[in-house]
Amino acid sequence: MTELYPFTPPGPSRRSTLRAAGGGTLLLGLGLAGCRSAVSDASSAPKGASAAPKRGGVLNLAVNSDFTPSLLFSQSGQSFQHRLIYNTLTRYDDRLSPQPELAASWTYAKDGRSITLRLRDDVTFHNGRKFTADDVIFAVKNLQNPLRAAQLRSTAATVTGFEKRGDHELVLKLAHPVNNLFDLFEFMIITDPETVEDAVTGKKLIGTGPFKLTKWSPGAGLSLTRHDAYWQPGRPYLDGVKLRVIPQADALISSLRSGQSQLSFNVPGKSLGVVKSDSRLTISDYDTGAGAVYLGVNTTIAPLDDRTVRQALAWAIDRDRLLAQTLGGYGLASAAPWPKSSPAFTEAHRTHYSHDPGKARQLLRSAGHSKLDLPLLHLALPSETAIAESIQYDLKQVGVRVTLQPTDPATGQKKLISQDMPALWTMGHGFAQVQPSTLAVSAYPFNEAKNTSKYRSAEYTKVVREAWTKPAANAAAANAQHEKISEILLDEAFLIDLVVRGQVQVATDRLHGVTLNKFSYLNLDHTYLA
Repeated sequence: MTELYPFTPPGPSRRSTLRAAGGGTLLLGLGLAGCRSAVSDASSAPKGASAAPKRGGVLNLAVNSDFTPSLLFSQSGQSFQHRLIYNTLTRYDDRLSPQPELAASWTYAKDGRSITLRLRDDVTFHNGRKFTADDVIFAVKNLQNPLRAAQLRSTAATVTGFEKRGDHELVLKLAHPVNNLFDLFEFMIITDPETVEDAVTGKKLIGTGPFKLTKWSPGAGLSLTRHDAYWQPGRPYLDGVKLRVIPQADALISSLRSGQSQLSFNVPGKSLGVVKSDSRLTISDYDTGAGAVYLGVNTTIAPLDDRTVRQALAWAIDRDRLLAQTLGGYGLASAAPWPKSSPAFTEAHRTHYSHDPGKARQLLRSAGHSKLDLPLLHLALPSETAIAESIQYDLKQVGVRVTLQPTDPATGQKKLISQDMPALWTMGHGFAQVQPSTLAVSAYPFNEAKNTSKYRSAEYTKVVREAWTKPAANAAAANAQHEKISEILLDEAFLIDLVVRGQVQVATDRLHGVTLNKFSYLNLDHTYLA
């Protein structure tokens, strides 16, 4: 039985802050790619800055792709605005311990078949309507709706009953125990039921969050203003936020250096050296492992239906070079999806595939191939193009010639969801940073029942379902479950992980109090411009 009590403001997210200063070395290299210690925002404050938060001002956030309304209920590269407009029921701390948000406290039944939520009673939507248990019921049913693109639908679907005990207490009844219910609670944004159809077309975005939508200009970005009736007294400090779409890397960097933008998470890794010499800018690396670079493989297209060929591709990629040259050294070269903060992480899994072109060629020959010609889809963004070109180079060295197929982010995400990928593709995935079972039941590339690679295995399904629905009695049992999942992922190689990475933040040194949740939803509740 778990009991947690009312809201306390979040502490700083776990990240390291690397501040540019007079020729000092900021890119710490490959050895510090995984777990970095946190440094508080105050430690990087400019001399003479007030220690007290300052109210007012509009934050300009530079993003490289526009908001996609149809993906509102999924986690993607366009999810930064989610926590600005909406709240979630709970949020994780750095130790994956759930903390209160709209759910003030809760009690989990000993048999894992129900949870009682006690909700805040002082929350209003942007349209003035009071938040109640009915809104939580709607949020769960909304994710159960197959028309929504939502990765955690399988977890939402385990909720089979609702028992209201007044407006602010609710019992969720589960079909069976799951070990990732709080992943759902942090992922699931609470929307206004009356306007949800307008939300998925971008006409109205009404939540309970710290900012209200004033305008969405397709192709240009979102404009948000302060929600004066926000449930946290005195928050937010900012008057507003503008998400400005700047797709070109040079223009995005110029915007940061000139002060037109004060924050971005989309500076390409190989361009970070350009900003590190600017003493007005700070680079912060979130080490949550909220994202990973991978090579996807369509297992229904010959010869990729042969596991030996897929393993050859895994040996062919130089992960260390990709990390150093393309991602600026920020991340962790890894053949497995897990960040170091994950209970599923092991060094043996991380290094399962090293860079071995000779072995890759040998495996290809054993499968009857000396040369292959394959397409490789990638997102038409500077950082993603650089990753695709790095993969293209490595595969060429072992006789696999790939033709790059650039596509826009929205189309790429839709192809991912609809399983409409060519032979090869490269993108980023999340969901390895929360409960390990969530990756295999929720992330589109890994889903045991229906994944983008079209890989199916009775053994994979059995192992994943056991980990998801039968919470382990102790750490050793949990590790055994994680080990089985990792072994299948590595051996079958239907998805080839390359680099685990968090979010790399570039911000003006005037900016303080920025945090991200585990799904990279941007939290600006306590943010201010000094």
